[in-house]
Amino acid sequence: MLLSEIIINRIKNEGPISFRDFMEMALYYPELGYYNSKQNIIGAEGDFYTNASLSASFGAMLGCQIEEMWKTLGKKTLKIIEYGAGTGLLCHDILDYLKNNSDLYNCCSYSIIEKSTSMREIEKKHLPEKVSWHSSIQEIPQMNACIVSNELVDNFSVHQVVMEDQLMEVFIDYEHGFKEVLQPANEGLLAYFETLNVTLPKGFRTEINLEAITWIKEIAQWLKKGYVITIDYGALSSELYNINRRLGTLLCFNKHRINDNPYQLIGEQDITTHTNFSALKDWGAKYGLKYRGLVNQANFLLGLGFQEYQDKLAKDKQSNAQLALQESIINYRLLMDLGTKFKVLIQQKGVSDYPLSGLKLLISTQNLSLNRF
Repeated sequence: MLLSEIIINRIKNEGPISFRDFMEMALYYPELGYYNSKQNIIGAEGDFYTNASLSASFGAMLGCQIEEMWKTLGKKTLKIIEYGAGTGLLCHDILDYLKNNSDLYNCCSYSIIEKSTSMREIEKKHLPEKVSWHSSIQEIPQMNACIVSNELVDNFSVHQVVMEDQLMEVFIDYEHGFKEVLQPANEGLLAYFETLNVTLPKGFRTEINLEAITWIKEIAQWLKKGYVITIDYGALSSELYNINRRLGTLLCFNKHRINDNPYQLIGEQDITTHTNFSALKDWGAKYGLKYRGLVNQANFLLGLGFQEYQDKLAKDKQSNAQLALQESIINYRLLMDLGTKFKVLIQQKGVSDYPLSGLKLLISTQNLSLNRF
């Protein structure tokens, strides 16, 4: 049975379902959801690129930041935890970089929390014995830790809302095709905007990512001492709820083509929304995570010595025109393209405010651009 038929049958049996439930089924339904059915979703043969799929240098720079954090934690046993590791490239490149520091490499271990069964199988094919897999952070013993996520929060299932005379939530019905119907928003959705001190104008449509709040709360409660690095595209509330975004931020990806229709190609296309870094910052603080900074990816990489690292790699390899072209493309994508659209949020717990190179080029968060494209 097709996933669309399963969703239709659920609607016929239960009545309209929330957009959040529709998105959850479209992305994560066992064997048929987008992340559980497709083997090649990342890279040239897939639907989109990630930072890690473009160059091993991205993982190396994250490894450099983790190495610095390890030093601030007293050079003790370190657990690196990655949520949603995709094909495992980032994990591979971080560990490959950390091998240059034998003291750190020997006392660290890497845990992947993976929701997708198909991604977990891909990861296990090429990652070393140092890596373990888990369904929840609660399965991992507490210790000094660096918790990393790269393009994770944008794929959490979200509620969609529309402001009319009151806040209304989008539900999905079916009658000769999927159609949207509105119902009054529940108290949890209303409280989200109250906490962020946001008032939507009439006619404004947007998303509420309650799963992100649950996620950051779980991390904050588990972590005793260490750092949280969140990499994604998105912005602060001041930009997300600006009138220029009155139609929301939802986008779908299929074979590197973009559309805004989640009701087609169900189970065959990715569905994403922009990350609200204000929510992660505010709720993180509420649950004990201290905010250290929010920078765009370009400044994060440059602060860690990305350009110098690339120059060294070029010198170590045979110089030729093809290599020079390849390096220039990588620099453009990681710094000028994705580098201005992706943000890096760093939070900490139980650690003094030691300088972090990734935040060396910290700028006013009000200057952080929202657009992904």
